[in-house]
Amino acid sequence: MEFDVVIVGAGPAGLAASIRLAQLGLQHNHALNICVIDKGDNVGAHILSGAVLEPRALNELIPDWQQKNPPQHTPVTHDEFNLLTENKAWRLPTPPQMNNHGNYIISLGQFCRFLAEQAENLGVNIFPGFAATEAIYEGDKICGIITGDKGVDRLGKPKANYQPGMELRAKQIVLAEGCRGSLTKTVMARYNLNKDADPQTYGLGIKELWEIPAELHQAGKVSHSVGWPLDNKTYGGSFAYHFGNNLLSVGFVIGLDYHNPYINPYEEFQRFKTHSSMRALLEKSRRIAYGARTLIEGGLQSLPKLTFPGGLIVGDAAGFLNVAKIKGIHNAMKSGMVAAESLFVTLQQDTIECAEYPKQLKQTWLWEELYKVRNIRPALSWGLWPGLAYSAIDTYIFRGRAPWTFHHKIADHDSLTKAKNSKKIDYPKHDGKITFDLPASVYLANVQYTEDQPYHLKLKDRHRVPIVVNLDEYASPESRYCPAGVYEILRNENNEPRLMINGGNCIHCKACDIKDPTQNINWTPSEGGSGPQYEMM
Repeated sequence: MEFDVVIVGAGPAGLAASIRLAQLGLQHNHALNICVIDKGDNVGAHILSGAVLEPRALNELIPDWQQKNPPQHTPVTHDEFNLLTENKAWRLPTPPQMNNHGNYIISLGQFCRFLAEQAENLGVNIFPGFAATEAIYEGDKICGIITGDKGVDRLGKPKANYQPGMELRAKQIVLAEGCRGSLTKTVMARYNLNKDADPQTYGLGIKELWEIPAELHQAGKVSHSVGWPLDNKTYGGSFAYHFGNNLLSVGFVIGLDYHNPYINPYEEFQRFKTHSSMRALLEKSRRIAYGARTLIEGGLQSLPKLTFPGGLIVGDAAGFLNVAKIKGIHNAMKSGMVAAESLFVTLQQDTIECAEYPKQLKQTWLWEELYKVRNIRPALSWGLWPGLAYSAIDTYIFRGRAPWTFHHKIADHDSLTKAKNSKKIDYPKHDGKITFDLPASVYLANVQYTEDQPYHLKLKDRHRVPIVVNLDEYASPESRYCPAGVYEILRNENNEPRLMINGGNCIHCKACDIKDPTQNINWTPSEGGSGPQYEMM
């Protein structure tokens, strides 16, 4: 199929790009044939975020969005920032970047379905359930993508319901896959787009959705915390957002640059919920959903080259998250909008590479916003107290204009210390009321896979590295950092270990692709439409 533009990913960046392109086509009486594909079974099925929406980009893109029957969006009424110790919560001043006056608590999945509806009303073609597995090149130019086959068994043979993948060709390809996109990763490698950037750094966000009693619900309240249960060397923190009809989004983020291979992000989150400030909210409440997703946190220093012959990168596929603000939706949308405006001119000129996109981006409020907070995430890698102290100085004294820029030194997969030099962590047992075992949680992610579909988690070395390196040297960290129980070590009657991959548990968080010490694990898309089926995440 032939299009003017193919956009890979129906998240806020990709959908904003499609809407802006369609708007420009109408304004200039030059309609474009635009296609958006997404690997989720429906738009929003694989979307997960906290989420607090700063509506700045949305107001620019769709000024009358409030009149278009948007999904539930609870105005923020109260901000709270706490330092937790094991038994207390100490109130800290809320940093100005975290002031949420004028923002809304939303379900990002619902919000993306709303954006998709606006795009379709403008004539954009949206095809959920199709995973982009390969790029098509003509010489040095990308000219399209290939979607994965459907109805193939584990041996690669067609089944009765077989549907071959499709070639979607276009004048320009927009990569909007979100954090650690699989196709984006291959394109970055082909064009060496990271050569002038710092190593990227990531976080793993784990989230639950709860229904809480009406008397405990404070609609619009936004709470964040740092400190316990993490040690002072590990970056991370929590969020709790009251929204909708007695709903509470509660989650925990851990930087994947942590050092101790015995850290289990899922268990740290469960332990956090036992804090007295959370127990009072949850002990009479009901958990209704669970999920996890990685976040891209490197900021300006880690941005790749954003364009290549025949395409460009937008949103969290590139890395526009504002860590200090704990927000990225508005930046993802703005990057998609600027990309669309630059692309529209490029398409008229029939130019191969959209060189204006990064130039125009640097003139926007998005770039200024990220520049002002560029030093905060690198400083937090020093540890909690030095990081908080420097962040206060950078924010209140230098106001983001310090005459220096800190850099990320190493990639997350290089940060682990050997198990023999690390302290084991004993996590408390789950009570089944506030804390839960992993299978009970994964059940709430509504994961759906065909039983015999091909393996999508691919190991470069399936036998030696998982045992000789990961198990013997690092105590098999993949069995802990995966928030869905995909990886486990099994032993036979002779006590010989092997790595078991439970691919049917995978919730597409990408933590394994990022944190594996030797980069032996390669996350690739499963059959289009499979994976988690999020409704409200």
